[in-house]
Amino acid sequence: MSIYSFFFYFLLFMIYSIAGWLMEVIAVGIEKRKFINRGFFIGPYCPIYGFCALIMLYLFKDYKNDPFVLFIMTAFVCTFFEYATSFIMEKVFKARWWDYSHKTFNINGRVCLENSVIFGILGLAVITVINPFITSILESASHGLIIYISLILLIAFIVDNIVSFNIISKFRYTASSVIKDNTEEISEKIREILKKKSILSRRLVNAFPNVKAILPDIKAKYEEQKRKIKEKTKKKI
Repeated sequence: MSIYSFFFYFLLFMIYSIAGWLMEVIAVGIEKRKFINRGFFIGPYCPIYGFCALIMLYLFKDYKNDPFVLFIMTAFVCTFFEYATSFIMEKVFKARWWDYSHKTFNINGRVCLENSVIFGILGLAVITVINPFITSILESASHGLIIYISLILLIAFIVDNIVSFNIISKFRYTASSVIKDNTEEISEKIREILKKKSILSRRLVNAFPNVKAILPDIKAKYEEQKRKIKEKTKKKI
C-alpha cells in the first residue's frame, strides 16, 4: 500500500467515524432533548463506525447487486463488532458501557435486533450509494491535499487515543477504591467521583450515563478488606 492509499483510506475511516458520531448525537439528542458528546473519545468521532465501514467496503464490494445478502452480511459484521467492543471494554475497564437488556431479542445485553436491522440498512446504503459519492469527491482532490488533511487528523487521533484511554482508565481505578456492596451504588458513587475530577471525566460520564461497574472484582476486594478488618479485630481482642 502506498503512502497516498494509506492516508486516503484513513480519511475515509475518519469520515465514517464522524458520521457515526453525528448519528449517535442526533439519536441521543432526540431522546434526551439535549446535546451529549457521544463516544469514548474527546473528538467528534466514533471509530467503530469507521472500522465497520472499511471492513464492509472491503469484504462486500462484490455484492452491490444483491441487496438482501448485503443487508444480512453488513448487519452481522456490525453486530459482531458492537458485541466485541462491549466485551473487550468490559474486560479491560471493568464496566458495562451500554446495556440492551431491556430491548427485545438481545444477546447478553450487548447487542439487540433493533440495532442489527439499523446496521444492515446503513451498511446497504453505504456500499451502494454513500461510499461511491464520497470516494468520487476524494478522488477529485489532489493527492497532496488528501495527505495533508489526513496527517493532521491522524496526529489529533493518536493524541486523543492517549488522553481518552487515560480518562477511561480512571473509571476502573475509581471503581477499585469504592467500598460498597451493591452494583448500582458502586456505579452511582463512581459517577459522582468522576464528575468532580475534570471536565473530560464529566464528558465521559455524560456520554454514557448508564455505565455500570462490574461487581465481581470490586466486590471481591470489598470482601477481602472486610476479612482483614475482622482479623485485626480478633487480634486486638
